[in-house]
Amino acid sequence: MVIGMADIFQIEVRAILEGLKLAWMRGFRQVEVESDNALLIDSIRNGFAANSNTVEVQLIHEWCNRDWQVKLRHVLRESNKVADCLEKTVEGGMNQLVVLADPPSHVRRLLKEDIDSSM
Repeated sequence: MVIGMADIFQIEVRAILEGLKLAWMRGFRQVEVESDNALLIDSIRNGFAANSNTVEVQLIHEWCNRDWQVKLRHVLRESNKVADCLEKTVEGGMNQLVVLADPPSHVRRLLKEDIDSSM
């Protein structure tokens, strides 16, 4: 997700929030959220999000507390190859959420590598 905000923290917060909303609306009740932003993941995990000055972080906290399982995981930037690849594909050319029903072949290849390396 690429949006018109300059602050990377805000962009990541907004992307996680929109991802949670999308997963809920599509009926998923077990979700894994991966981010290379350790501060954000720790804030949500440790309950600090409820007291955040950022409205979107408070909303993430509320979404995580719905009747579903949300697993939050910090990943190193180098390990987040799919997000990095998708970011390079759009290069700031969009200002909206894009949902890929069928990811491009190079993204599918990275997803397969990710699955294989976690086994």
